[in-house]
Amino acid sequence: MLKKAGKDIPTKSGTKTNPKSQKEVPGQMLDKASKEIPTTSGTKSQIMMRLEKMVEESDIMHGAIRSVDMDEGVFGIAHSELIAKEDMQQLFEHEELGIAVIYTYIWYMYDTLMRGTELCNRFNFIAASRINTMFITKNPTSVMNELVDRFMVAGDNTTPSLYFLPFNSGNGGHWVLVAMDLSRLMVYYLDSLPGNWSKYPSMKKMVDAAILKFRSKKNYRNMKDITWVRVQCPQQKNSIDCGFFVLRFMRDIIALNRIDIPKMVWNNNLGFILILSDISSNLLLNHEYVLFS
Repeated sequence: MLKKAGKDIPTKSGTKTNPKSQKEVPGQMLDKASKEIPTTSGTKSQIMMRLEKMVEESDIMHGAIRSVDMDEGVFGIAHSELIAKEDMQQLFEHEELGIAVIYTYIWYMYDTLMRGTELCNRFNFIAASRINTMFITKNPTSVMNELVDRFMVAGDNTTPSLYFLPFNSGNGGHWVLVAMDLSRLMVYYLDSLPGNWSKYPSMKKMVDAAILKFRSKKNYRNMKDITWVRVQCPQQKNSIDCGFFVLRFMRDIIALNRIDIPKMVWNNNLGFILILSDISSNLLLNHEYVLFS
């Protein structure tokens, strides 16, 4: 069973207390948060070696898996996500992140930053497993209905809130972040590669249709057209870092506690090392109970 952040955690050497027992303050500024994140290559190497050693010392290196229980508050429906050695290797070998790591970090953000706070009413996550290019191409109506169902679970949506959709182009392709404000009919597009939503016309068409269908089911008046905004984001320097950037985009928006995302939020010098160190640190310090539970 998973242990809540801040509670005693069984390990091989006995019982220890999770060092991060307090939730971060909603609205924490990005520059303040960044000061706590190691940014040197040496620090990154130490973090990765410590995390890899933890995994080597557990039976996860011998074919075992861990089940991360995600309650209804995370994606609108309770389910379990399996974490295996191959998923950890994506961090160790600096490979493109798969959906298991994406989901686990989303769960971590919900459990440590949002649970029990007003942020649960302001930020929602959409499971990416069935909302990608491949499924949209095969059955766009079914995917649209799944998205509408997720909107319905969260309430009436009359107050501003954001729905985060980590969208993948399919077959292990590129990750982008789509953030939807249903009350204001705003959709924010965040991409660590050049271009905008026109690269994924079927995705945009499906999102627009789902928002309008949801508002129709709720008998809301559509006062204006849906507006899409391309947010200026830090850009990746290779072909594999997109998943790390998407996770960082979500975390920083939640830390700012802002629903209206400015067109330019991040400094252009935000580098991959900052993102990798942050995610690796969180997996090391806060997900030990995933590896050893």
